[in-house]
Amino acid sequence: MCSILGILDIPPGDDVRALRALALRQSARMRHRGPDWSGVFADPRAVLAHERLAIVDPENGAQPILSGDGQLVLAVNGEIYNHRELAAGLTRPYRFRTGSDCEVLMPLLEERGDDGLRAVDGIFAFVLHEPSTGRWVVARDAIGVIPLYYGRDERGRLVVASELKGLVDIVARPMEFPPGHVLRSGDEEPTPWYAPAWRDYDAVAGKPLAPDALREALSAAVHRQLMSDVPYGVLLSGGLDSSLVAATAARYAAHRVEDDDRSEAWWPRLHSFAIGLEGSPDLAAARTVADAIGSVHHGVVYTVQEGLDALPEVIRHIETYDVTTVRASTPMFLLARMIRAMGVKMVLSGEGADEVFGGYLYFHKAPDARAFHEETVRKLDALHRYDCLRANKSMAAWGVEARVPFLDPAFLDVAMSFDPALKMTGDGRMEKHVLREQHAGLLPEPILWRQKEQFSDGVGYGWIDALKAHAEHEVSDADLAAAPHRFPVNPPLTKEAYLYRRLFDEHYPGDACAALVPGGPSIACSTPTAIAWDASFAAAADPSGRAVRDVHVRGA
Repeated sequence: MCSILGILDIPPGDDVRALRALALRQSARMRHRGPDWSGVFADPRAVLAHERLAIVDPENGAQPILSGDGQLVLAVNGEIYNHRELAAGLTRPYRFRTGSDCEVLMPLLEERGDDGLRAVDGIFAFVLHEPSTGRWVVARDAIGVIPLYYGRDERGRLVVASELKGLVDIVARPMEFPPGHVLRSGDEEPTPWYAPAWRDYDAVAGKPLAPDALREALSAAVHRQLMSDVPYGVLLSGGLDSSLVAATAARYAAHRVEDDDRSEAWWPRLHSFAIGLEGSPDLAAARTVADAIGSVHHGVVYTVQEGLDALPEVIRHIETYDVTTVRASTPMFLLARMIRAMGVKMVLSGEGADEVFGGYLYFHKAPDARAFHEETVRKLDALHRYDCLRANKSMAAWGVEARVPFLDPAFLDVAMSFDPALKMTGDGRMEKHVLREQHAGLLPEPILWRQKEQFSDGVGYGWIDALKAHAEHEVSDADLAAAPHRFPVNPPLTKEAYLYRRLFDEHYPGDACAALVPGGPSIACSTPTAIAWDASFAAAADPSGRAVRDVHVRGA
């Protein structure tokens, strides 16, 4: 994981030396994302700064990258998993200057424009600048796995940054750059480049699912995302999603050991990582999976006090005050620190499966297949503000990159393109039944059929209770009563929410920053639309998975 910061559309006569110093200062605020090297490019039209986490071609992949002919400059945060195939498919000669997976973006976009973006299998946010003309392109990956923010400063210059903290103090109205969009010099607003057919229910209704299609597609996604020249690992909560990713990765690692094929240096010693309070459901389940797949497992036990002590730094790093996200980010933040201390710089994670397959427990209440599918699409559209944000920023806080095979575009084309009725519960089918069924034999049966746990529940039920008790002590009744006056945008409704909002405001003050965080009612990670599926949700105030009555089995 890296960070980028760009200052574009610099007016003639501006002091470029001063802007270069400004870019370096703002970029340094994000250096946790890329602690391995810093780079900067500056000319009279643009300044690009980059903080690098070296995972592919650690010796030669420094950025910003100049194109082979020196006519383009590129700064990227991300990974292009199919870069070799893309390079082989170029129709015009191009002299690569590095072994970086990202350099291929320059000739690809020159040749194919938006079609080139659609051909990319990867996660990314980038700025591409042409010094001779001052033209530029900014784009973000399909789902928004990689964060990106932008806005205009008082001189009208466009400032782009990987995290909100890169824009604070220089942009009055920062905005989140929308996933799957591209913005070119001269455009007023970003335009979409990613619009898969499966978004429309009528395009997928009644479509069959081939036997083993999900298993093969996930296996291919995991294999692509193992691309690394440094030690990697897997996050393993012991739930279905992370366990499937870990088990699949373990098979590839074992294969490389057996064949002694280290030509790509993909580190065959697989390490797995879990975190929880003493006696948590996740720690026990993760150990079961690790023993079954043969990973070198690290179960990290944290205390409630350690979690509470970390809250201010967690919120500074994740740049949100959403209650569910803060709850889950805190143990993940602590785990990331341990992972980096062990020398691991990249991990695979299970984010996205619940959105794709309707794994959250409230999906049991979906009235029909159309509503089910439309809710999964809404969930995927919002994922960049929740689980993707949590996984990316919690890990990046300590210089660790999180990759998400369930959100691989090629996997999504399989998993979202068959009849949604096959994903629904009922008649003895539990959530994500079709995913479990197609992976029979890969995991121990108790794990394969383990019921959904919210991450903030799985680390230990006492964690959420402790957060509420801590907020009760820190926030008075008078504070909460005055919340709409102090925080007119998305005013907090509980003391826990007030505490997180107060901590957020210390680093990101003002209504513009607050408006970047989604508000509104939420039950078990649902959208407001899902609350209409069951009237009893209206009485449930807590966004944890335990709010879904008559569905969740405590301790499952």
